[in-house]
Amino acid sequence: MENEITNARNSFMSELQGAKDAESLESIRVKYLGRKGMMAGFMGKLALADKEKKPALGKELNKLKLYIQEEINRKKDEFLADRDLESEKTDITMPGFFRESGRLHPLTGVLNEINDIFISLGFQIAEGPEIEKEFYNFEALNIPLEHPSRDAFDTFYIKGNTLLRSHTSTVQIRIMEKKKPPIQVIMPGRVYRPDAVDASHSFMFHQVEGLMVDKGIRFTDLKGILNLFTKRMFGEKTMTRFRPSFFPFTEPSAEVDISCIICNGKGCRVCSHSGWLEILGAGMVNPRVFEMVGYSPRKFTGFAFGMGVERITMLKYGIDDIRLFFENDIRFLKQF
Repeated sequence: MENEITNARNSFMSELQGAKDAESLESIRVKYLGRKGMMAGFMGKLALADKEKKPALGKELNKLKLYIQEEINRKKDEFLADRDLESEKTDITMPGFFRESGRLHPLTGVLNEINDIFISLGFQIAEGPEIEKEFYNFEALNIPLEHPSRDAFDTFYIKGNTLLRSHTSTVQIRIMEKKKPPIQVIMPGRVYRPDAVDASHSFMFHQVEGLMVDKGIRFTDLKGILNLFTKRMFGEKTMTRFRPSFFPFTEPSAEVDISCIICNGKGCRVCSHSGWLEILGAGMVNPRVFEMVGYSPRKFTGFAFGMGVERITMLKYGIDDIRLFFENDIRFLKQF
């Protein structure tokens, strides 16, 4: 049996050297280590050997089995390494992979531009929660219970008096609750209204609101800041116009127009031949809003304004459909 063990070792070494791939190596493993393989046959013969020879023969069989296992594993590792090297080969004749560079979404770019303009004027950026209470979204802003915007068809109510904010004016209240004047902040963020989606409406859009409160703040301060903003955003030749309007949280209130950037105020289809384009609403903070946050209307005055980022972006780039911002069409986004 000693000779058979020696012959088995030699034949294994010879066959192992001739193995060319993982499949032939597996055949060798089954031949020597399988349930019906050569080593299993040796173990059967060991049971019939003389008692004196069994210990020595068992030791030699164990050494042979361990040797075969180690050599098969080593050879398997070689095949795996060769396969990995083969997969990493590069065919230099193949065309390369083109990866497009990323860029800012047009809304993000315009929002950054708006923020930069107001920061340069001394404003700070403030943010607040998108899920709000009725108090911050309506009551503290002097919006009465019977106001149409408080109807379930005009606001996304979640549960009870919890809702998705319909404007970033909510942040104004939160800031004034925690801080005494002077205050000079802008409040960018997403807002939600259940509008039917069309070329000019979306159920989600972006706003930037501004607030300045201190002693002696006047309407002329508001006009000066917004006039400077429009010139920096749309060009030095841009003119502004203030039209009387109504908002519950400001008094007096105004709609702010700019001279049409398409026709330079001469009149065209975009501005309905009026020469003007509406861009935002503004006004002096209503004294009742001050009272809700514990400010004295006799001591402090302030102004507030709000604009839609989509509206500003559409005017700036001549975009005629708000849905293009959210469709993720690379052909549209490549233009910016």
